[in-house]
Amino acid sequence: MQALPHIQSILNQLNTVIVGKTAQVQDCVACLLAGGHLLIEDVPGVGKTTLAHALAHTFGLQFARVQFTADLMPSDLTGVSVYDRGQENFVFHRGPVFTQLLLADEINRASPKTQSALLEAMEEKQVSIEGRSHHLPQPFFVIATQNPLEQLGTYALPESQLDRFLMRISLGYPDREAERELLRGNGRRDRLESLQPLIDTAQLAALQAQVLAVHASDALLNYVQDLIEATRSGRWFVQGLSPRAGIGLLRAAKAQALISGRDYVAPDDVQAILAQTVAHRLVPAVHAGRGALEQVRAMLDATPLA
Repeated sequence: MQALPHIQSILNQLNTVIVGKTAQVQDCVACLLAGGHLLIEDVPGVGKTTLAHALAHTFGLQFARVQFTADLMPSDLTGVSVYDRGQENFVFHRGPVFTQLLLADEINRASPKTQSALLEAMEEKQVSIEGRSHHLPQPFFVIATQNPLEQLGTYALPESQLDRFLMRISLGYPDREAERELLRGNGRRDRLESLQPLIDTAQLAALQAQVLAVHASDALLNYVQDLIEATRSGRWFVQGLSPRAGIGLLRAAKAQALISGRDYVAPDDVQAILAQTVAHRLVPAVHAGRGALEQVRAMLDATPLA
């Protein structure tokens, strides 16, 4: 397919910065090609921020970073209107959310009120200030990092906000070889400035259009619906997936297929991205005795292909 060389070069460049995390890097690219937002949950210091910077450089996107803290106010994110004596009027000063790729670093260290300030931006691609709507640049992606909830000073993200993230991934610790390179002083962060944009916004829009055009057969849609219905059965989870989550799952599977060089979705594509796409939206049933990720995988194994 015409898009494949672009995608492979993107993956290759990102893998020179984030070493030993090929699957996670591919998930990130699939999420962005599918037009979704990405949540990266992990302990501090494993490369979450570096990955966000590398994605912005590689995709040629305007980048802004906001460090979420307990005292961060919604206006610090969206902007504020200030009275201008010369113009005798209020002038809106845009906040860092007016960018193409926003890194919301340690999002769960901010208060729920500030976390919620992202909701309209993520869903509607606009913010409303004093009754006026201000459209955000296109494309607009949010990559949020989140520390484990057991760490001090963190707040759980509300379910409504978690549902706005198409995917949630975890990088995990580096393998022994990659960590040896870091210990030798061969850090990857200093390579960021040398990364060249491999794609522009027009090419990105074309790739996103190709994702939407990837074919999903009736048999494949039956399989996706079987998985969605399984989440709603009460056997695995307290509540099942919403229709919006089902649409997001299929879109992510289409992006996975495009990355694999196909113009149709295969069951393998759905299986490859299912856990990353739905686990953060689901609460395991009380009797499950497993976490959401493990429960999704068990449900997947128990749902046969028609």
